Amino acid sequence: MANFKLIIEYDGTAYHGWQIQADKPTIQETIEAALSFMTKEHVHVIGSGRTDAGVHALGQAANFHATAKISPRSFHAGLNSLLPNDIVIRSCEVVDDAFHARFNAIGKTYQYRIRNRLTPSAIGRQYEWFIRKKLDLAAMRTAVKMILGTHDFKSFEGTGSPREHTVRTIKHAAVSEGENGRLFIDITADGFLRYMVRNIIGTLVDVGFAKISPEDFQKILETKDRGSAGITAPPHGLFLVSVDYP
Repeated sequence: MANFKLIIEYDGTAYHGWQIQADKPTIQETIEAALSFMTKEHVHVIGSGRTDAGVHALGQAANFHATAKISPRSFHAGLNSLLPNDIVIRSCEVVDDAFHARFNAIGKTYQYRIRNRLTPSAIGRQYEWFIRKKLDLAAMRTAVKMILGTHDFKSFEGTGSPREHTVRTIKHAAVSEGENGRLFIDITADGFLRYMVRNIIGTLVDVGFAKISPEDFQKILETKDRGSAGITAPPHGLFLVSVDYP
């Protein structure tokens, strides 16, 4: 039996997230069905973590074990021929049998995309949060620096988050500007709580609207009270960019 590692890109629009759910299409279920068809055995795919309904990925990592004598190259080509167009296997390789996509991960990078201008975009609208009112980027950049380092992120945790504690370390956080009103918010951490990125984004947008100040943003972080933070940003603007391993 060999252990295979996958890097997966997907458009989450049509799916109810990564993890298998009853009577709802998910990324994990779709990939497992294709692998089972190829191997003629039940194959369990382990993701680096869950992505929520509507969230996308550029570099989700996963692994699976299979006894079938199929090469990584054949798995790569075969899966891409069987999977729908909104799921693509970027790479497939054999890894050490002890490799576990979730437990061995030491960090992840997410990117959130916003379109901030008077008119929405017809092309690509399903991959960004359209905000008509002008955002104060300087204030948002000041606020986002406050999450750098190790903090208790309970204020930005969604309900029902499976975790032992709410302390996480943010290694990188930045707000950058592209063309035609495009904004990118990148966050790299050793791990994330449920809805953590989207709750941070929703609160940063409050800073951009001048509803709260950067100093208020820091106080919200320190209160450890989800009720003090902003809304949960829509899922369709969020991308899992990459997963880091030792």
